[in-house]
Amino acid sequence: MKDIYRGTLVRLSDDSPELLAKAFARWDRDTEQHRLADSDPAQLWSEKKIKEFQEKRAETNSKSFRFSIHSLDEDKLIGGVGLWISSWTHAETWLGISIGERDYWGRGYGTDAMRLAVQYAFLELGLRRVSLGLHAYNERALKSYQKVGFKLEGRMRGEGLRDGVRYDSLWMGILREEWLALAETK
Repeated sequence: MKDIYRGTLVRLSDDSPELLAKAFARWDRDTEQHRLADSDPAQLWSEKKIKEFQEKRAETNSKSFRFSIHSLDEDKLIGGVGLWISSWTHAETWLGISIGERDYWGRGYGTDAMRLAVQYAFLELGLRRVSLGLHAYNERALKSYQKVGFKLEGRMRGEGLRDGVRYDSLWMGILREEWLALAETK
């Protein structure tokens, strides 16, 4: 059987709250990274606060599946990816990803992690639909998601505000049958 947590460039894992807190606190200081991954205002959190948040979230949320992303070449923690079940009844989930290590941006690591997360959603969780949202200015993410097979489903004009400038939010999705058809061509 295939290792569902291992891609061509990355592997998904579950790291200790201490390791995650140290990395996320460092990545949080990179405002560009934050603005690519999140629509909330940038906010600095201490390692202690992040660790407590991670531990509490792990205990209370049975509808989320979160993974750390490690590079295969160096086994370095480079980011995180998560699935949040919006409806078990309708077999739908939302996906979020962040590559915190700048040296790994634009080199295929995020795309590989996305492929693993989508595969996990469809094959391991038995879901039918994976959705995500992104900022229109994040062109690198848009291209990555399209490589995985996501289709643009909507645009909210002027939904966000950064540095006094309005930007659009984009909504994308992929259905199980679309993903299976793509998998057959590879």
